[in-house]
Amino acid sequence: MADMVVVRKEGLYCVPGQFYIDPWRPVERAIITHAHADHARVGHRHYLCAASGVAVLRARLGPVSIQGLAYGETVDHHGVTVSLHPAGHVLGSAQVRMEHGGQVWVASGDYKLQPDPTCAPFEPVRCDTFITESTFGLPIYRWQAPQEINDEINQWWRRNAAEGRTSVLFCYAFGKAQRILAGLDAAIGPIICHGAAQVLTQVYRESGVALPATVMVGDVTDKAALKTAMVIAPPSAAGSPWMKRFGDYSDAFASGWMLLRGARRRRGVDRGFVLSDHADWPGLMQAITATQAERIIVTHGSIPVMVRWLQQNGWQAGGFDTEYGDDEADDGADAAPATMQEGAPHA
Repeated sequence: MADMVVVRKEGLYCVPGQFYIDPWRPVERAIITHAHADHARVGHRHYLCAASGVAVLRARLGPVSIQGLAYGETVDHHGVTVSLHPAGHVLGSAQVRMEHGGQVWVASGDYKLQPDPTCAPFEPVRCDTFITESTFGLPIYRWQAPQEINDEINQWWRRNAAEGRTSVLFCYAFGKAQRILAGLDAAIGPIICHGAAQVLTQVYRESGVALPATVMVGDVTDKAALKTAMVIAPPSAAGSPWMKRFGDYSDAFASGWMLLRGARRRRGVDRGFVLSDHADWPGLMQAITATQAERIIVTHGSIPVMVRWLQQNGWQAGGFDTEYGDDEADDGADAAPATMQEGAPHA
């Protein structure tokens, strides 16, 4: 039987359904798993995404034609039954389930299994073929419990505030920023968001996600308050004129890559917090096993290692070469509307 999903120059293509999944070149119909810049690009004629992700997608892409589909709801396209299921990655992230000719394929997009109060939890979907990411697809990647990281961040902030030093935490503006905000102890001091994070944080709030109050730095009239503030900013803000207003500050970076000493050293920050919106190695294996799929197709990340390990452990496994990037390293500002750019007047 021919493969239901193949790779074309435009992206992952569902052959019988005649649509693409997270295509990287303009197409007629695109199903978008989530709104990170490497998966959601401008130029497609029609977009389909999870209903909870529509507002985020509009905030990032502008006025495009988007259809929102509730998790678990089905639509038929050229005989392919399509449904979207929570991926646990960021607000509105989804796995794409496709059923046709007695076969079920699932394209996961990006996903994580750790608990996250800012998005729907990952839902295992039984299938015959599972297309999985492998961003952190090496056995060395094993995450701490989220609460432990939240406690570490708050302890670092509390200590800086006691010493009269601003805390600046660099992280991806979409998803990671809001997840960090949800774990902050707002009693320590004011929370300031860079414009790139503030706009998306408001989208989260309007979607019903509970987050602490945040302000833009331009709204802070009491400059003394900056000495006890937590600042959430994208990596692109590092070393920019925007940072000068904080005077003496301690900086940190939040990413799964902070598990590697070399990555922390290259960032040149005071602290590294190991926090990822992607599954670690045990999470990847747990998710793959839960699908009960016989065939696994591995994309972006550690493809050769995962494929070899899966083959050695009884799966039929292969890889797809894609153009997806790394949102753990991307700061997101270059994909944001002008109102969210770091140089915008309100930032």
